[in-house]
Amino acid sequence: MPRFAANLTMIYNECGFLDRFAAAARDGFTAVEYLFPYEHPAATLAAKLKENGLRQVLFNSPAGDWKAGERGLAAVPGREKEFRDGFLKALEYALVLQCPRIHAMAGLAQPGVDRAHLLGVYTENLAWAAEQARVAGVEVLIEPIALRNVPGFFLNRQEEAHAILAHIGASNLKVLMDLFHCQVEEGDLAVRIRKYLADPKKTRVGHFQVAGVPERHEPDTGEVNYAYLFEVIDSLGYEGWIGCEYTPAAGTSQGLGWFKEWKGATM
Repeated sequence: MPRFAANLTMIYNECGFLDRFAAAARDGFTAVEYLFPYEHPAATLAAKLKENGLRQVLFNSPAGDWKAGERGLAAVPGREKEFRDGFLKALEYALVLQCPRIHAMAGLAQPGVDRAHLLGVYTENLAWAAEQARVAGVEVLIEPIALRNVPGFFLNRQEEAHAILAHIGASNLKVLMDLFHCQVEEGDLAVRIRKYLADPKKTRVGHFQVAGVPERHEPDTGEVNYAYLFEVIDSLGYEGWIGCEYTPAAGTSQGLGWFKEWKGATM
């Protein structure tokens, strides 16, 4: 049955970050994800996980100057050392938090730079990161992100992400399939899910994320029938996590009817 992880960057913003772990546990979540852990010592976060009976299932490696609009470094020429130093820092956190996967954001395509060159930088960085992570027993994820939401983002489509994985050939390099971004950029969600989960033992989909389309609120709002998609994912034998990366429309706990209904039906 689908397992849901609370994204503590996006939801539970009614309280401070370190208090969100307890809030998620009270609402029935058993796992969490978030964008970045680096403002807090890894030991502090590990204690919050243990205290609330939670698992850490995903976070991002450092992505450059986020406040200035940077959205990753993996495909940015001239920033290779910064990307790699940041990824090693992420691995240190992953080991303390016992987190099995790290998302390495591609970043924005640099204006005037040939895409083939950017792809070369991207694949070299990813191959390097996958090898470092393999030794640590960690997966590296890449995520196609819709251009409407992050104009200029280097990686946008599922097919290209899977082609990059096939080219690199590292077994611990996988795709973060964000169904919000996939719907905005490509659509045809159920067909794509069936394509990439056809063999759950060999799938390169390492994680899902969800949000309602187009407003990015709860997954029971908007144009996507997530109840149907959750059943599709479940029927294909997916055993990973589905991250709840959305902006609550009117309070996190108040908007969790969809989660409680699904959780109750599968207990």
